[in-house]
Amino acid sequence: MAIPDVADAIAGLEQTLSSIEAVLDVPMLRERAAELEAQASAPDLWDDQERAQSVTSQLSLVQGDIRRVEGLRRRLDDVVVLVELAEAEDDADSWAEAERELSGLRREIDELEVRTLLAGEYDAREALVTIRSEAGGVDAADWAEMLLRLYTRYCERHGWPFEVYDTSYAEEAGIKSATFAVKAPYAYGTLSVEQGTHRLVRISPFDNQGRRQTSFAGVEVLPVTEQTDHIEIPETEIRIDVFRSSGPGGQSVNTTDSAVRITHLPTGIVVSCQNEKSQIQNRAAAMRVLQSRLLELRRREEQEKMDALKGDSAGSWGTQMRSYVLHPYQMVKDLRTEVETGNTSAVLDGEIDEFIEAGIRWRRQQEARA
Repeated sequence: MAIPDVADAIAGLEQTLSSIEAVLDVPMLRERAAELEAQASAPDLWDDQERAQSVTSQLSLVQGDIRRVEGLRRRLDDVVVLVELAEAEDDADSWAEAERELSGLRREIDELEVRTLLAGEYDAREALVTIRSEAGGVDAADWAEMLLRLYTRYCERHGWPFEVYDTSYAEEAGIKSATFAVKAPYAYGTLSVEQGTHRLVRISPFDNQGRRQTSFAGVEVLPVTEQTDHIEIPETEIRIDVFRSSGPGGQSVNTTDSAVRITHLPTGIVVSCQNEKSQIQNRAAAMRVLQSRLLELRRREEQEKMDALKGDSAGSWGTQMRSYVLHPYQMVKDLRTEVETGNTSAVLDGEIDEFIEAGIRWRRQQEARA
């Protein structure tokens, strides 16, 4: 990399990082961290466990943001010094080190810039993800299970804890549906761009004539509810059924009526959970899913009212959002952002960062135009 190119690269990174620091408002973050530290040190904090977990989670998130921004700033300052040293001494090793550090900084600053675009009301929350098989019969059920693996592998790659609440297995292969929670900050804002219909084209492994099959699966992403949401569900508005868990599992599966299904009578929403060993735990998890579904219903109703006031007749951006072709050629293409790759095996193994980052930027552009 020539000296003018290095200078331009450093200037670009400086501008982007300064913009990120302004958006995150680092001085405000430090004040917020001090407030949360004071709350976290209160002797009665853990008398209310939900509040304690909320405070400690928020504190960890804010401190992480501060460390990340300050660390990038230090590294950028250091690389400036390294470039000056390399230029003064005409040292090839120093130039090589500076170029490597600039490449790493560019990647990490770009990632953080994408994070600053997650400024929606619920973007900072954990996520509830539901995958459902749609048109395509047994191939669709198999495709739904492949998507479940794709997203859980994505979570594993990023160190995001997740918990599968409920899986409904199809008769021949694959799954009818699965719901899992992603317990990481900004999981909702990040994964919400994955919501919509995913289309798979391949030679069906279930067709003895080896014909090409197109199948579909739907992805729904919801924010996890918090105490401030005020989603109250009177006992008179729900019906609770218990049943025996089904599918693969340990000794407690198929032996007790521990699985729970909750029906919300006013809306007809049905949720279930069979992952936990006890009925009480499954009921609590199912209620969390129901609250998130009701929160999303309320959000959509409010959005529809706003769209009506604005005269917005555009359809939802979330349908038919990505195509995965395994035959006659290999390609994954996002139908909104036009991002595509021929490395289908990597995508199916959870390497979807490029698609998610492009989706977040695309969504912000759509919001800016609205």
